[in-house]
Amino acid sequence: MADLSAFPITKKWPPQNSDVLQLYSFPTPNGVKASIALEEMEIPYEAHKVTLADADVKSPEFLSLNPNNKIPAIIDPNGPDGAPVGIFESGAILLYLAEKSGKLLGNSASDRAQITQWLMFQMGGLGPMLGQLGFFYKFAGSEWEDKRPQQRYIDEGKRLLNVLNLELAGKDWIAGDYSIADIAIAPWLRALDFYGAKEAVGWEDQSNLVDYLDRFTARPAVQKGLVTPPRD
Repeated sequence: MADLSAFPITKKWPPQNSDVLQLYSFPTPNGVKASIALEEMEIPYEAHKVTLADADVKSPEFLSLNPNNKIPAIIDPNGPDGAPVGIFESGAILLYLAEKSGKLLGNSASDRAQITQWLMFQMGGLGPMLGQLGFFYKFAGSEWEDKRPQQRYIDEGKRLLNVLNLELAGKDWIAGDYSIADIAIAPWLRALDFYGAKEAVGWEDQSNLVDYLDRFTARPAVQKGLVTPPRD
């Protein structure tokens, strides 16, 4: 069995099998990126539920792996240099897993560049903007009398969705074959339903996105990854 004792997080969430990759996550749009990727790439792993409560994500044990107190995070006992390695940030995890497995990162340097740019589009634009939309449309920000922030994120959400909708014309996936870029993007499109914001951003008018999300959620690995680790 691999020795993961150098990682304090294993004291709060002990591994059952330290020889496989350890996932610390919760089924949010960012969290399921890692579990879906692991399922798609058929990498053996063990999932630990880390809730969004301060007792978990702000615990000393979790902060020892991710000082930014956000899920997901992983420990790979079989790191690229022959020693265990810990990684946080969902985009970085996707890249790491794709490189480790040799899957879902294209077949050439050009493929990789295209996939990476759409991954960055999600990390730097789609995710943050739709996250803010959720805050101002469903959560505490929705109660603010000043609706300008809410409208700002509705408008930006519409713009970003339109970018994706146009890019997907005549395509099944965002960057050629199915890739980690799709695993990054699609869970955030699903979040619009959770936020109750589909009508506000004109979701039904984005027919390419509707079909794209249907294709994504029909994948068996996606269906399993979306509920790993389970909320309950």
